[in-house]
Amino acid sequence: MARKPRLHLSGGLYHVMLRGNGGQDIFFDDEDRYHLYFLLQQGLDRYDHRIHAFCCMPNHIHLVIQVAEEPLSKIIQNLSFRYTRWINKKQSRSGHLFQGRYKAILVDADSYLLELIRYVHLNPVRAGLVKKPKDYIWSGHRAYLGKEILPWLETDWVLSQFAKRLKTCRERYETFVHNGIEEGYRQEFHKGGNDGRVLADDRFLEKVLGKTEPPLLKVTLEDIVDYVSKEFEISEEVLRGSSRNRVVSEARALIGWLGHQLGASSITQVANYFQRDPSTFSRHIGNLDTKAKNSDSIRNQLSGHINAITQA
Repeated sequence: MARKPRLHLSGGLYHVMLRGNGGQDIFFDDEDRYHLYFLLQQGLDRYDHRIHAFCCMPNHIHLVIQVAEEPLSKIIQNLSFRYTRWINKKQSRSGHLFQGRYKAILVDADSYLLELIRYVHLNPVRAGLVKKPKDYIWSGHRAYLGKEILPWLETDWVLSQFAKRLKTCRERYETFVHNGIEEGYRQEFHKGGNDGRVLADDRFLEKVLGKTEPPLLKVTLEDIVDYVSKEFEISEEVLRGSSRNRVVSEARALIGWLGHQLGASSITQVANYFQRDPSTFSRHIGNLDTKAKNSDSIRNQLSGHINAITQA
């Protein structure tokens, strides 16, 4: 079966994985890792992309890259070629260093940004190399905590999701990452969704693939809150209050999910509307997505909600 072409979306966020050929190590000492840092910096100067997270494991690399106009393929091919050349010369060897084609997944940042950053920075913990992510020096995690300065690593976008003051941002980010330590392997961050090249909902996928769909009635966040409030028979005051009641929490998650699906608001905007933590809110919406994938009943219910709102 022919491989699908890589997708290029200007401004798109990608999870990139580069693995050693045959599982071999790609770093042989600290000098190699620092040289990779140097190449990453040069790449930014040349291609104008941004790196939001990274992790250098013994035999593979994870990168979270947001591209500009230059396609990701050009960025990664340049990086892998120059790093392979460095290693081959230093080790007096020849041939491939990396395993075939690099893996890249275009990720919907609204839905998965925070969880992806956490997943990448927790790689050393899952691999048993350290117990705490801050003890691993070859990832971006320490830079997020302010313990290291990496000029080529962009941390502002992610940290701004947690608070306004930098100190509070870092504290909440560290807590968020720590809360994911028990989380195991997540296939979607390695394999993508149904398409395999993209981790996103159908709406995002169709936009990327250039497909068209019937225009929906323009819906606002207020419309969605009003609809869900009536459906669940819960007042807006209760929805925006501090209640942790299961039904109230489900109603909030549905509002966030509908807002994202219908383009009425981002997850961060809905979280701010309810004065909730964006990362926690993102997780609740992700849980709803997972339930929909595994249950025809829930999937039909969600479709019914969309139809009811857009045809109102």
